[in-house]
Amino acid sequence: MTDHETLSQAEAICQTLREDDDGVRREVLAHAGSRWSLGILHALGVYGKMRHAEIKRQMTGVTQRMLTKTLRSLERDGLLIRREFGEIPPRVEYELTPLGMELLIRMSPIWTWVVENVDDFRKARCTFDSQEGKKPSWQIPTSMPRDPEAPD
Repeated sequence: MTDHETLSQAEAICQTLREDDDGVRREVLAHAGSRWSLGILHALGVYGKMRHAEIKRQMTGVTQRMLTKTLRSLERDGLLIRREFGEIPPRVEYELTPLGMELLIRMSPIWTWVVENVDDFRKARCTFDSQEGKKPSWQIPTSMPRDPEAPD
């Protein structure tokens, strides 16, 4: 399948969404663009069931609040399961659902692409950063001067 055919097929699928599905689509796609969501899915996919503290150890830099918020969001969208055990002290484990595993599998080619092209990203950033002080052609002024000849 050509790139054009792939994009056309994706567009056709998107057109089948009901208007009220659009919000769900955007919210779920946010997981695919979130470093914390993908990191959690990856950790659970690689290591299997994990407790909150184990996931936190895998997620360098995540705050307790962000981890909890992300876990709840992933659970809400059916990407992971939270299991509470009636024990003292309390024990909770997280595990990927089949839907979560499917998202992880589908994201793997993108991760591979990023790793394969990291040198190109670094080169582009270096080129961009070396032009410091120059106004990028895509930058548009935030306010336009008033045209004195324009009608009020």
